[in-house]
Amino acid sequence: MNFLPSGICFYLSVAICWFTSSVDASWWYMGTLGSQVMCDNIPGLINKQRQLCRQHPKVMQAIGAGIKNWIGECQHQFRNHRWNCNTMAREHNLFGRLLHRSSREAAFVYAISSAGMVHTLTRACSQGELDSCSCDPGKKGTSRDAKGSFDWGGCSDHVDHAIKFSQLFIDAKERKERDARALMNLHNNRAGRKAVKRFMNLECKCHGVSGSCSVRTCWLAMADFRQTGDYLRKKYNNAIQVVMNQYGTGFTSTYRMFKRPTKNDLVYFEDSPDYCLGDHESGKCTCFV
Repeated sequence: MNFLPSGICFYLSVAICWFTSSVDASWWYMGTLGSQVMCDNIPGLINKQRQLCRQHPKVMQAIGAGIKNWIGECQHQFRNHRWNCNTMAREHNLFGRLLHRSSREAAFVYAISSAGMVHTLTRACSQGELDSCSCDPGKKGTSRDAKGSFDWGGCSDHVDHAIKFSQLFIDAKERKERDARALMNLHNNRAGRKAVKRFMNLECKCHGVSGSCSVRTCWLAMADFRQTGDYLRKKYNNAIQVVMNQYGTGFTSTYRMFKRPTKNDLVYFEDSPDYCLGDHESGKCTCFV
């Protein structure tokens, strides 16, 4: 059974470097390591992912640079929770044993990391950091909203390009495995990607005599990642426990009184552990992660 999301294997490996080395050394290493060497030394990637890694070294570097953002957001969302999205610097797995269990916490990690990749790549495209993308070329001509007509202008964030690449890279191994856990991962990965697109905002600038706003120029802008984090935390609170359907192709709610999960919901199979087991003899508390 596949426990680690294969796409996440890349930036979890980089993240371990981030948390165990000085900031300067880790970023220097990322910036100078050849893409061929880097991609060949990332454990757990399948051939398709290695090919994408070699073909897009700047994209891989952007993903690496965005690791701390989604981890930081995860830790912010769970700052008052018994499980606080803590990372394990000396463990092979960045989140310790957490991802070995198909819990709602694992569901959140998959969703927030997938969302983090989309957010990072969308921003990198708009800022001209990547050769493979830029602003959204589809936002041309005129359009309308509730306030009337407007002209597309400025730089609309190309979130669809980031979603497409993230799906291609992260989901590759899950689609190859196709077991129950892989289907759970795929569902939560998609929910994370959709969450970023949900908070695209139309921003406009007025043109006209004395601020009359007779002409508007507008563009689509991605919201701050905090909005995505807040939204996914709510989805975590209302995550749906599921079982595989009789055909092995999808999910059904474990308990009949709950609704069937939508594409926006987080799903999980197993109850969460206690995360903090008390030792009655010593009076100490050992956290399970």
